[in-house]
Amino acid sequence: MLQIAFIRENQEKVIKALAKRNIDAASIVAEVVQLDEKRRATQVELDTILSESNKLSASIGDLMKSGEKEKATILKQKTVQLKEKSKGLAEKADALAHELNQKLYTLPNLPADIVPEGKTPEENLTVFQEGTIPVLHEGAQPHWELVKKYDIIDFELGVKITGAGFPVYKGKGAKLQRALINYFLDKNTAAGYNEVQVPHLVNEASGYGTGQLPDKEGQMYHSTIDDLYLIPTAEVPVTNLFRDVILNESELPVLYTAYTPCFRREAGSYGAHVRGLNRLHQFDKVEIVRVEHPEKSYEALEGMVEHVKQILQELKLPYRILRLCGGDMGFTSALTYDFEVFSTAQDRWLEISSVSNFETFQANRLKLRFKDKDGKNQLAHTLNGSSLALPRVLAGILENYQTPEGIVIPEVLRSYCGFDIID
Repeated sequence: MLQIAFIRENQEKVIKALAKRNIDAASIVAEVVQLDEKRRATQVELDTILSESNKLSASIGDLMKSGEKEKATILKQKTVQLKEKSKGLAEKADALAHELNQKLYTLPNLPADIVPEGKTPEENLTVFQEGTIPVLHEGAQPHWELVKKYDIIDFELGVKITGAGFPVYKGKGAKLQRALINYFLDKNTAAGYNEVQVPHLVNEASGYGTGQLPDKEGQMYHSTIDDLYLIPTAEVPVTNLFRDVILNESELPVLYTAYTPCFRREAGSYGAHVRGLNRLHQFDKVEIVRVEHPEKSYEALEGMVEHVKQILQELKLPYRILRLCGGDMGFTSALTYDFEVFSTAQDRWLEISSVSNFETFQANRLKLRFKDKDGKNQLAHTLNGSSLALPRVLAGILENYQTPEGIVIPEVLRSYCGFDIID
């Protein structure tokens, strides 16, 4: 959530920055500033009355001690009137604060200066590309055919048990999935990330804390009886570990990694691009999350990008990195880099990771602060990235490593799998 003081003092800057997201924010910014003025004026009036009431209470005590009960009674009546008035003003101030927050929740984060202009994914900027796209043998197949051939993932069985988008991993497919999870976690912990296991259901406050609510409410599975949400990513529970926390500056940075299943309704998704593992309702992902000092968060973002690059280099998958344009960025992000692997069998790029800096946007919602060297509380910066999302990594391995004899396992994963080939 954007800070109201920043909006109030930088209205034109906010409007211009949100225009990069293709949002005309002039009217909502004006509404927010007007609401804030009303709220602040109401709070000043309330504080004045409470101060006056306190002074009267002190005077009543002095009058009672001196035996001037009649004067004290008159002042008591006045304090009763002031209390009634202060109660009404307190309710008005709370209502205005709630309305203001609801307006602020609709405003996305401001894009960083280096975010490119653009409205669609086609306008994202390719900033790096590495790896050789393999030349496959005649008769090479996309992964949804390969998994049938080798009986390692059963999409139809998942439909029977649950519905479309909930695959069943079998035999070497299940072992390869587990191998990838362990490999990713080992790489992350070796890089200094502390592993945590977190709940797969979160409350509404957690959803608001990281910005999934109210922006992506329709994409989240909601257990209405308990008012809990299945997590769309480990980012939500891991980052919320720090909700309402004040860290010491010496504790920064904080680095966490977690494996979780992820659940997304993906309403409205259809077509060839969502076949097989390309788009699922339940999938596995290993996440990295950082809490950083504001002066070091962009250096940390570059470090996260390099970390994901190293993993893809070890997997020997052809990949590219995109800097997302304003129109394709997530609601909470100030800057996002997407990683995509090339699927030779599908002849297309598949997104496998997003690495983002949220600056203070999430921290402001979470009230995640640190005490600086002067003893003042400052909002921290939060970052997160997929390291990595499994479905499309798995699809890339199955398709790019296929041979007439079977699917060769990347060398770095063989000790995790216990086998060299799926045949």
